[in-house]
Amino acid sequence: MAEQSITVGQEAASPGAQDAARKNIQSTIDFPYSDLAAAVELAQAIREHAGSSCEDRELAGWLDQSVDGGTYRSRRSSARHFGLVTVNQGRLTLTALGHDVADSAKGPAARVSAFLLPELYAKMYELHGGKALPPAAAIERQMGEFGVSPKQKERARQVFQKSAAYAGFIDASTGRFVKPGGRLPPSDSAQQNGDGETKTGGRDGSGGDGTLDLDPLLVELLRKIPTKGEEWGAAKRVRWFRTFAMNVSQIYDDDDKPIELTIEVAKEGE
Repeated sequence: MAEQSITVGQEAASPGAQDAARKNIQSTIDFPYSDLAAAVELAQAIREHAGSSCEDRELAGWLDQSVDGGTYRSRRSSARHFGLVTVNQGRLTLTALGHDVADSAKGPAARVSAFLLPELYAKMYELHGGKALPPAAAIERQMGEFGVSPKQKERARQVFQKSAAYAGFIDASTGRFVKPGGRLPPSDSAQQNGDGETKTGGRDGSGGDGTLDLDPLLVELLRKIPTKGEEWGAAKRVRWFRTFAMNVSQIYDDDDKPIELTIEVAKEGE
């Protein structure tokens, strides 16, 4: 009778177990879990209420959050990733960059510097700077190659895109991922009303057929729409709508519930 050979060892994992194991992999690269806008708001709260330094429980109260809650801890950690605060034994202190982002005059340029501080963001800019960002799936795949764990790729990508839009890295006219000059371009049709709100009328600055009380970034994007009769190709139009949708999400959506839209040219017959 032939001798049977029995090998004792680890059984091959099922596909489901393999997927679970991949999702449990820890990230090997640092990145923020809350976007740059939330980190800047945290810095502004410290400067407004305390000047330079405060304790965790004080800051959480000013932000109307629980000091032990996940939202506060995430924003606190992100402020450190963006170089806005240092933390020592439960006390937060604004850095020079933290003071700058909370300053109305220095804020735009400081946001540019803060955005590039997280290692993941610096790598993404090195890879895609000057080009249009690829689709969401491609961004997440590249983040995975940089060391973001599978279970965190979607969140990392969402926070990255919101932060890029907030810092002005998504060019309004082309949709390209480019480093801004530190300020949004001035609007020749934007004017300040008595309450400090921006109102925009016609493209010639005359006021047109009314005014729009919108975030200045959305105003700038709307001004990029060609006038009636001008050519507006499909590719450029799709880039504009994607950029507009990203910035609408940045301004109006909750951090934990961003609304993402898929914008593409429909195939003939659809």
